[in-house]
Amino acid sequence: MVRNEYTYRKEGNIMLAQQKDETVHAKGKPLILQLDVAGNPSRWINYEQAAFYYAKDLVAWSMGADGFRLHGGKSRMTGARSFLDLNTIIAVRGQLGDKQLFRVPTLTNRTLFRRDQNMCAYCGDEFTASALTRDHITPRSRGGRDVWGNVVASCGPCNKLKDARTPEEAHMKLLYVPYAPNRAEYLILNNRTILADQMDFLKAKVTKESRILNPIKLS
Repeated sequence: MVRNEYTYRKEGNIMLAQQKDETVHAKGKPLILQLDVAGNPSRWINYEQAAFYYAKDLVAWSMGADGFRLHGGKSRMTGARSFLDLNTIIAVRGQLGDKQLFRVPTLTNRTLFRRDQNMCAYCGDEFTASALTRDHITPRSRGGRDVWGNVVASCGPCNKLKDARTPEEAHMKLLYVPYAPNRAEYLILNNRTILADQMDFLKAKVTKESRILNPIKLS
């Protein structure tokens, strides 16, 4: 088998992979973007899950310029090797309008920090994820909720300085506005290596306020 080769380029905090060859080795395959039949992004799946959907004739349609080929065993009768061509974006038959597709994505520190580009909302410096904390703009002790619209990435010193106060009370300017990512953006934020065609598909479905489209720019 021939290992698929990729070239890489960085777009924000996401590494895009562009295929150079049609055939990939089993250990070098990208994640596949699963959609519902209406084209709503659902989740990332591995090539084995995708192969199962193809084998069960559950792939309603597929797209993507970066498809690849899986090779199986050889036939004892003919000596020919079996293969299965997979696309990197597939729509799977099933219940249309799954509620999971339209829910506000789960809030996690990893996704929050990626949404905020690993930038502290108060000092504007960039940090590694391990040096960031989840800050509640309206403190939870003051009735603030643990939701996307009330949290930002903050470095440890700024979080400690703000303490259980609002930014106004602490005289600390909030450098960017929090928001809830939709499902498409959430999938981008949770996959560090995305094929170019997958990124193009998902970017077309993010909201206008998304930092995927409008990265933070400090004046």
